[in-house]
Amino acid sequence: MVIAIDGPAAAGKGTLARRLAEQFGLAHLDTGLLYRATAVRLLLDGGDPNSELTASAAARSLSTNDLRGPELLDEQVARLASVVAVHDGVRAALLDFQRSFAASPPNGARGAVLDGRDIGSVILPDADIKIFVTASSEVRAERRYQELRARGVHSIKSLVLKKIQERDERDRHREVAPMVPVEDAFLLDTTNMDADAAFEAAYEFVMLRQTSNGRNV
Repeated sequence: MVIAIDGPAAAGKGTLARRLAEQFGLAHLDTGLLYRATAVRLLLDGGDPNSELTASAAARSLSTNDLRGPELLDEQVARLASVVAVHDGVRAALLDFQRSFAASPPNGARGAVLDGRDIGSVILPDADIKIFVTASSEVRAERRYQELRARGVHSIKSLVLKKIQERDERDRHREVAPMVPVEDAFLLDTTNMDADAAFEAAYEFVMLRQTSNGRNV
């Protein structure tokens, strides 16, 4: 079973993906970490994130060991990740990594959950389950603000909202793989949901879809 989960920043897709993976015994890949790891590599090497050649080389050099570390959560890294993600070469370099993960999940897992922004539309268009998680920009900004505070990172709520709105604009209107819900995706609006309610809604959808396909879960 392969589950593709997409959506904008701070909508709750990462938490949902991890819980679904644990519930169904699936491997989990936060594909956004691939772009963040590319950004980290560029920062360490002094590379230009606006250069497709340089960014693509950084993406091709990644391994699973690069998907760990607190530096991946840095806000500067998050901004640069959105910049490098627009490059065709970067996306091509990371495409095989993501598809291989889904086709051959690590540690003998029975399937995989991948979350990102174009999993159901580009990376895994044939995924068994597709979910698009969204929420209002104001609610997502509040969540991100509280997350930053919990990590001891000083932030201003209005600036957090501005950054989220700017990233939404880039992700929705980029020429390469824009962030859009595909027709067969389950649209899950978490604006008025906590993590438990979102999980229950997604869990019921997965069970219903798998039962209708005649599969045991």
